[in-house]
Amino acid sequence: MKTAGIIGGIAPESTIQYYRQSVLAYQARTSDTEYPSIIINSIHMTRMLDLIAQGQFPELIEYLSREIEKLYQAGADFAVLASNTPHVVFDELQQRSPIPLISIIETACIAAKERGLKRLGILGTRFTMQGTVYPAEFENAGIAIVAPQAAEQDFVHAKYMGELVKGILLPETREALLALIDTMRNRDAIDGMILGGTELPLILTSPTHHGLPLLDTTRLHVARIVDFMCRT
Repeated sequence: MKTAGIIGGIAPESTIQYYRQSVLAYQARTSDTEYPSIIINSIHMTRMLDLIAQGQFPELIEYLSREIEKLYQAGADFAVLASNTPHVVFDELQQRSPIPLISIIETACIAAKERGLKRLGILGTRFTMQGTVYPAEFENAGIAIVAPQAAEQDFVHAKYMGELVKGILLPETREALLALIDTMRNRDAIDGMILGGTELPLILTSPTHHGLPLLDTTRLHVARIVDFMCRT
């Protein structure tokens, strides 16, 4: 069994889910009651977000590369970033990493292709919704990415940072997010929604909404982690 490394703490609530789901998925796949080998490096979320907000990407790459190196030195065979947001510099990190990195965005794209989806909405932090990494990856697969409108993005980002990353899960927020998904389905003709923030599945727990697939990027990423763990 290979040892997984997780850059976590970005935010802690979803990092907990990464660990819990990885354990359960590993045991289900292997019929093993033991626990998989996982190393978690919980980093400073605010520092990471500040670097992204200020466009200080060289500094972000340096920071995250050092944290990945710690996982390598601790014995990890591969690693993941337990967050969509820092994938803005994923390619640069992969080039510098001493161990393979598994992209959450590539993972989501594979899942969308397997489901035959062609036009997907995206929810997440403002950086994810406004960024180019999802559209670029999915365009190569012939899949369009549709972001919410500006005011909708402001709402989602505010709820994400003000509530979800703190583990605050309010029924009214859930209903508002589901209403936004309905709006985008009717207005933008999407055939699926990417939960492009690893805290979103904490509040949007169903795999579908009114028949529309909701791609849980945390769960999809965890499945890839277990795949890598079990490779010989």
